[in-house]
Amino acid sequence: MAAPPVNTLPVAYQAWTSLAVPDWLNKGDNSWQMISATLVGIQSMPGLVILYGSIVKKKWAVNSAFMALYAFAAVIICWVTWAYKMSFGEKLLPFWGKAGPALGQKFLIRQAGLPATVHYHHDGSLETAEIEPFYPMATMVWFQCVFAAISLVILAGSVLARMNFKAWMMFVPLWLTFSYTIGAFSLWGGGFLFQWGVMDYSGGYVIHLSSGIAGFTAAYWVGPRSKKDRERFPPNNVLLTLAGAGLLWMGWAGFNGGDPYSANIDSSMAVLNTNICAATSLLVWTWLDVIFFKKPSVIGAVQGMITGLVCITPGAGLVQGWAAIVMGVLSGSVPWYTMMVLGKKISIFQKVDDTLAVFHTHAVAGLLGGVLTGLFAEPQLSTLFLPVTNSKGGVYGGSGGVQILKQIVGALFIVGWNIVATSIICLVISFIVPLRMTEEELLIGDDAVHGEEAYALWGDGEKLSLYKDDTTQHGMASSGVTQVV
Repeated sequence: MAAPPVNTLPVAYQAWTSLAVPDWLNKGDNSWQMISATLVGIQSMPGLVILYGSIVKKKWAVNSAFMALYAFAAVIICWVTWAYKMSFGEKLLPFWGKAGPALGQKFLIRQAGLPATVHYHHDGSLETAEIEPFYPMATMVWFQCVFAAISLVILAGSVLARMNFKAWMMFVPLWLTFSYTIGAFSLWGGGFLFQWGVMDYSGGYVIHLSSGIAGFTAAYWVGPRSKKDRERFPPNNVLLTLAGAGLLWMGWAGFNGGDPYSANIDSSMAVLNTNICAATSLLVWTWLDVIFFKKPSVIGAVQGMITGLVCITPGAGLVQGWAAIVMGVLSGSVPWYTMMVLGKKISIFQKVDDTLAVFHTHAVAGLLGGVLTGLFAEPQLSTLFLPVTNSKGGVYGGSGGVQILKQIVGALFIVGWNIVATSIICLVISFIVPLRMTEEELLIGDDAVHGEEAYALWGDGEKLSLYKDDTTQHGMASSGVTQVV
């Protein structure tokens, strides 16, 4: 029997083995992208749903978890109806894409492409072609959707335990439309910051800086928690907080590893750097707690883990491993200082009640990571990912110093836009429904807001009524539900 031709591919790797396998489809890339999207989705649901529901006071467990769950679901519908194309579609303005649905079969099963990402030299000649991954548009839409969703979930952490749920229901689609899509198109979809060469590998600016600034701004407009809650707000289940944090950490492999839009060498680099930086940051935060407060804090370790993950995000596939360690040291110390020292000294941090310190863990860490990426971005790694050729960080000399300036300008745009847009959104909503819960709801918590409780135990926030009939021998009503007197 004659040997098969040398160049014949196994059937599993051939195109057109069925109508569902076109010649442009790379099964490995498609598989990794859908797995990455699922990992990022798991970070929100159930990751942050669990983390939020367990890190807050018992009486707010249901409300906090539900705010995250609601945002995740609402974003999906808004995303496919109009927001995806505003973020990754054809250019409408230098910072905004044209709105439109991403629901039709003809659009979703064709090869993915980001039409505004074509990059030209100053003389008009082509420098970098349009981003066209080897999988269908449906994969791209869903991958980008879970990034948009987690941005709102992160933002929710700033306004837990007092924001009117009806106001939150209005806030989610408005902020997605008028804030998130701006940053996403400007930095990722082919907008002016993308074309200028601002580096944001996987969302240090688009997701973390924007949600941190917007969350702090929303917290200002919503107002603080009750005085009692601000004074004492212990986690109701530290072990479940660790479970949510674990899902967040492991899910970050998809968060950063999926952004090359391919299962390639750069995605591997990004995943490794992500874990290096997160581990370093957690250790540094814990060491600082031990040195200055004499006790290692589990919640502190979780905060350090998060700041490390956030800090590496804008440069995950652009920096070397040693730089990831340096970034981890700084992400474990700088946000620690702003939270534990400046947060107790500067009046704005005392006035604005940022429930889970999202400003420190996401805005400060995201900004820090963006600037450090401009410093440490390695030329060869930058070539693997960025549209602007010859990009590099400041430590590599030459034009690298300009990159730091670009990173600062990009950050200022995201900060400024989110302060203004979030303020306008909150003011508009406040004319329709109150942004803050009533005092009675703030006193009682979940049972007053949702008629549900996380634990079938009498405790914080509940009231018992006295009845002349149907009472126990001690005069207490035997009802198992909260009775408001």
